[in-house]
Amino acid sequence: MAKRPATERGRRSRHRIVSAATEVVATKGIEGTSLDEVCNRASASRSQLYHYFDDKADLMRAVAEATSDVVLDGQRALFDGLNSWSGFESWMDALVQLQIELDGRGGCPIANLVSQLGEHDDQIRAALASGFDRWEEAIRSGLTAMVANGELQSNTDVAWLAASTLASVQGGLMLTQARRDPLALRQALEGALALISSFRIDH
Repeated sequence: MAKRPATERGRRSRHRIVSAATEVVATKGIEGTSLDEVCNRASASRSQLYHYFDDKADLMRAVAEATSDVVLDGQRALFDGLNSWSGFESWMDALVQLQIELDGRGGCPIANLVSQLGEHDDQIRAALASGFDRWEEAIRSGLTAMVANGELQSNTDVAWLAASTLASVQGGLMLTQARRDPLALRQALEGALALISSFRIDH
């Protein structure tokens, strides 16, 4: 893997190339992504691209990392509210609303790259797995806070519950993408909330 640029100008150039590649991959998939199109979209030359990346596979690893960042950064404010029941409801409502706006298209960008790239490149698979790990950690932290503030039982297995919740998100997104129906995600998340609710403390 090529070294990260040391200068701010270099970092901006590299970021521009990665952003362009991420956009092309999101719309055309890996097979439909050409380096020429990436260069055109990034207003960069081939020599610039190869200055920052060894080859297409190296660029795709950067795309995997950037995709995880985009997905998680888009939920950052909502993650901060995952310390209460209402916070979990707001987060899940926002996920469903996004799918309504997208007409059920696109699915999970991280999961899409797992199927396209993760099986063929261990470094890319690890980068995408790290994105899921960070997503799960945000959920787990919220559940842990709910235990601490007395909303969930002290014996709640927050690690198991976080993994189950993320699995519900991913399954719901997959069905929504296949059916073009955000109701699938809503139902999956309602199931996750019902499971979390089974650990709530009645006040």
